[in-house]
Amino acid sequence: MEPVTSTSYIVLGTALFMLLNSAALAVYAERRVAAFIQNRVGPNRVGPLGLLQPIADVVKLILKEDVTPAQGYKTLHAIAPIIPVVTALMTAAVIPFGEGLYATDINAGVLYLLAMTSLGVYGVTLAGWSSNSKYSLLGGLRAAAQMISYELPLGMAIASCILFSNSLSLVDVVDSQEYWWNIFRNPIGAVIFIVAAFAEANRTPFDLVEAEQELVGGFHTEYSSMKFGMFFLAEYMHVVIGSMLITTFFFGSYHLPFAGYWLPELSSTWQSVLDVSVFVTKTLLWVFIYIWVRWTIPRFKYNQVMKLGWKRLLPLSIINFIVLAVIIYAWNAFLG
Repeated sequence: MEPVTSTSYIVLGTALFMLLNSAALAVYAERRVAAFIQNRVGPNRVGPLGLLQPIADVVKLILKEDVTPAQGYKTLHAIAPIIPVVTALMTAAVIPFGEGLYATDINAGVLYLLAMTSLGVYGVTLAGWSSNSKYSLLGGLRAAAQMISYELPLGMAIASCILFSNSLSLVDVVDSQEYWWNIFRNPIGAVIFIVAAFAEANRTPFDLVEAEQELVGGFHTEYSSMKFGMFFLAEYMHVVIGSMLITTFFFGSYHLPFAGYWLPELSSTWQSVLDVSVFVTKTLLWVFIYIWVRWTIPRFKYNQVMKLGWKRLLPLSIINFIVLAVIIYAWNAFLG
């Protein structure tokens, strides 16, 4: 693990600031894209082009009464909304945003990342259980089952990327894509990871944990004011984090396509500007795809979600990992 320097603190602070504010921007973008897809106007009342609508939403949430169920578990009810936000923020510590632009390079950065993303399920599950409501409890149980089901293929898809980098460090994973992105070398793993990332974010078509038609609001039915706002914030932060991870593992992170073949050496300042611009552009593209999919594909049935995870993605991810391992071993043994 590299020592933490002043540059690391600056990178981490900037990343956390942008991540917290990205939720407000993603909410506005979602409403605009949804309005375009559905052929309607979208937010246009608060501020020019409705740009102040996210601020109005925050003010509304702050002014609402904070209600806690009388028969609920008050301590856990208050803690639950904090967990998914904190776990989303903690993942930013190991994501490289450019050459040398990362908070820290942990040798087991991939394991750290998987650990942090898997902890988010505790917030949703505890929220459903502590509310002492059948609708909330069912939403929490669905969340636990769904996240466990898709953690496995997601982890196997990441493991297939590690075969190319031969390292658990995210910096090494990114460096291994300087010439060839993993989407070209491992397209099946990319599809598995993207589907699993959508499911982990609890977004349509995988939003069974909320399912307004049958669960009212799911795990956050008994939440109001800024406690509900924390869940709202966490959802969009996970969308942004998911977009960052898709970019990092399969789309070359801050590398341009085949950059090692044609991109000349630049000064450190211009290289940093280029790296961050490329990374942010790719991330924003995937945030748009998250929104696009939500307003295009209807919600799956619960048995379809479980079948897709256990009977389709998990066996496919294992087979993909084994085939890639054999190919890479044979390549290194006979041609390396």
